[in-house]
Amino acid sequence: MNCSKNPDFVLSGLSRDPDKPQLLFGLFLALYLLSLLGNSLLLLAIGADIHLHSPMYFFLSQLSLVNLCFTTTTAPKMLETLWTSNRSTSFSECLAQLNFFAVFADMDNLLLTATAISRYAAICHPLHYPLLMIPCRCALLVGGSWGVAHSVSLVHALLLSQFSFYNNQEIPHFFCAFGPLFRLSCSDTHLSEDLMMVLTGLLGIVPLLCIISSYAHIFLAVAQDPSAQGKQHRANSTCSHLSTVILFYSSVFATYLKSPSASHASGELVLRNKDVESSLKKVLGIESEDTLERQVSFSSREV
Repeated sequence: MNCSKNPDFVLSGLSRDPDKPQLLFGLFLALYLLSLLGNSLLLLAIGADIHLHSPMYFFLSQLSLVNLCFTTTTAPKMLETLWTSNRSTSFSECLAQLNFFAVFADMDNLLLTATAISRYAAICHPLHYPLLMIPCRCALLVGGSWGVAHSVSLVHALLLSQFSFYNNQEIPHFFCAFGPLFRLSCSDTHLSEDLMMVLTGLLGIVPLLCIISSYAHIFLAVAQDPSAQGKQHRANSTCSHLSTVILFYSSVFATYLKSPSASHASGELVLRNKDVESSLKKVLGIESEDTLERQVSFSSREV
């Protein structure tokens, strides 16, 4: 097989049954539109109401913006593939998709960390909270997160752009992913994989340690509160963010705590499908989970 710096790939991660693309297209289009609508309405509500111009809602708006962009990196191409049955994609399209996918995935991680720091300041130092979380510091946290995410993603993209790849090979996903591209490369990727693993590990471990430290202090502050009502209020104000953190990191560890080319394609497909599934249903509620999971699992088995 010939090697090329700019090959074409075939996305084979969705069912090839002629009856199922229409069903999946309708399902994912509805979920995508609901995601866009939910995140857009939240952004408009926070922007329009001056009472919501606080650090907590500022970080929430940034998370909503990232989620909106995150789904847009994968859903349109997936919908196009389902509608036209054209599974071909160029390397430049893959590289652009991977770049933005990595940026918004990293931003999710970093914004959860910034939100954990904000919750720590609000619960453990409530009197100093207005001084600690001034708008300038909040903007610095978010701006620094965007800078780090773009820098790390750029390194990933530059590494991939140096490789040669086999032509017309199948990627067993409905969007481009790092693992399959490494496996389809004609070049020696070991050094680049190790560097990518180090960068990804640092970007995952350091924020996670900050989150764990923040919540350790939060739990200690809740436990030391002599008022039962105060304990309940502090616990309730933390539960939603903590559940999001647990879901995010559990899926990340299950999927990415390995070498990018180490796992079998079919097993990795199910996990990565769940990544896209979780990003699509973050604003949709639990009631849509079972239906979507059954459809995604079915298409995974078909592959």
